[in-house]
This record gives sequence, C-alpha cells and structure tokens, in this order.
Amino acid sequence: FLGTNFSNITLFIIEGFKDRHLILFTVFLTMYVLILGGNSMIIYLVRTDSKLKSPMYFFLHNLSFSDMIYTSVTIPNMLSGFLVEVKTVSKVGCFVQMIFFLSMAVTGRALLTVMAFDRYLAICHPLRYTSIMTRRIRYLLIFLAWLFGWTLIVPAMSLALPLPFCGPNIVKHIFCDHTSVVRLACTDTTRNNIVSLTFALFAIISTFLLILASYICIGKTISKMGSAERLKAAATCVSHLIVVCISYVSASCVYISYRVATFDPDVRLIIAVLYSVLTPLLNPFIYSLRNKELQDALKRIPWKRKTVLSLTLHDRLSLVLH
Repeated sequence: FLGTNFSNITLFIIEGFKDRHLILFTVFLTMYVLILGGNSMIIYLVRTDSKLKSPMYFFLHNLSFSDMIYTSVTIPNMLSGFLVEVKTVSKVGCFVQMIFFLSMAVTGRALLTVMAFDRYLAICHPLRYTSIMTRRIRYLLIFLAWLFGWTLIVPAMSLALPLPFCGPNIVKHIFCDHTSVVRLACTDTTRNNIVSLTFALFAIISTFLLILASYICIGKTISKMGSAERLKAAATCVSHLIVVCISYVSASCVYISYRVATFDPDVRLIIAVLYSVLTPLLNPFIYSLRNKELQDALKRIPWKRKTVLSLTLHDRLSLVLH
C-alpha cells in the first residue's frame, strides 16, 4: 500500500533501477571504493607531506573532501536499493539527503572556481602570488566556497520543506532528487520549479564564467611567454582544466537527458549517477597521474606504512588509464 495515496506521508519509496542487475551493483560499488580510496589518499598526502604545502594542494585537498561527502550522501543509499525489494527512506532522511547532495554539488563548483583563481594568480601575477595567497586568504576562499554551496540552496529548500505530500510517494530516481521529490507534492509547484532552476543555473553559469575568465587571462599571459615557460605554466593547469571540462560536460549531458522525452528511464538514471560520481572518481586519477609532485609524494611513503589501498590507487589506476 506504500505506493498508494494517503495523507501525511512520512516516508518515500525510491524506485531506483527497474532491472536490478548484479553487474550495476558491482560497478557502482567499485566506483565508490575507488572514490573513497583515491580522495582519501590525496587528503593524506597533502596533510602529511611537507612538500605539498602550496595553496593549489590545499584547495585540492578540500575538493577531495567535498567529493567524498557528495558521493557518500547518495551512493551507499543507492547500493542498498539493489539488495532490497522495496527501498524506503523517511521524509526527514530524504530531505537531509537532498540538502547535502545539493550543497556539495554547488560547493564542488565553487572549489573548482577557487582553484582556477589560484592558477590565475600563480601564472598572471607570479611576483605577487605569495603576498596575495596568504594563509588567511586561502581559508577565506575555502570558507566562501562552502558558504556559497550552503546558502545558494536555501531558497529552493525553504520552498520544498513546507510542501504537503499526500501521495503517491514513489520517487522515480535512485536517491531523493529535488525535482523528483517536489513533483510528488499535492499542490502547485510552479514557483518551486522556477526558483530551483534559477539558482541551479546561477550556480553553474556564474562559476563557469569565472573559471572561463581566469583561463582567458591565463591564456593571454601564456601566449606572451617563451616556449619552455609556456609548457611549464600550461602543465600546472592541465589537470584542473580536464576536471572542469568533465564536470561541466557531464552536467550538460544530464540536462539534455532530462529534456529528451525518448530517453529510456534507466539510461537517464545511469547518466545521472555517472554525473554524480564521474568527477569525484576521476579527480584523484587525473591529478596523481599528471602531477609529478603527487607521484613523488606517493613514492616517499615508507613501505612499512603503505597500505593495499595506496598501492591500488597508484598502480591499478595506471593500468586502467594506460
């Protein structure tokens, strides 16, 4: 009777994938383990290696932390849906998951923007870089990035929380997605849709434009350098630029999949899941494989302290990507 109409709903049913294939469970579980392992290793290296104390690694360490929270909010819940016949979540739990998912998604964009600004200062104003990017400024930028992520979702969530839900209570997604839950409300949600879309577009477009502006300035500066300096400067940006491209391209794919009516529902869900895990999954791979300082930091870990997880990050990923 959980899927039928009744007043004062206290829980939701997460529909998830219609076909619960074991292979999907295995793939997503593997992805989650790699996300936790890869990002934990970056956090460990940055916090323990004395040669990774530059602002760039400080920001990368924060990005890894936010990525771990971002995926931990949804993937374990999704994986449990493969193991039970009917996956339910309380109304309170559903909205808590929604709040953390949205805030971490926006915070991740803000942190990528901060990292772009760091590269802009390092390349365009190298003589003033250390005087500008002080410890105080670094912590201020991180604070503003997290504040941006938590405050930008307030309007949409303040409208969603009071909504009455009287049935049906089946969320057609693999977690408590904001749009999927709001459409279940037994009242007009036009204002909710407009507000949530407006602030989502603002989060994506504003951060993208700031990153784009940073790289336009970087490009202009690099074009005036000699060939050796140009390659050295460009090398410090490649990893971040790849992550930014993956993040915004995958976001575009999700948007398109929800606007094309002919998309198979399960395919749409897979695209949504890949969007939420792709950047956190590839971040440590891209940075560790393309960054010599991180590779050297991995080699400096004493053998007696090396765990199977750290070996897996460096060796398995090299095998996968090469």
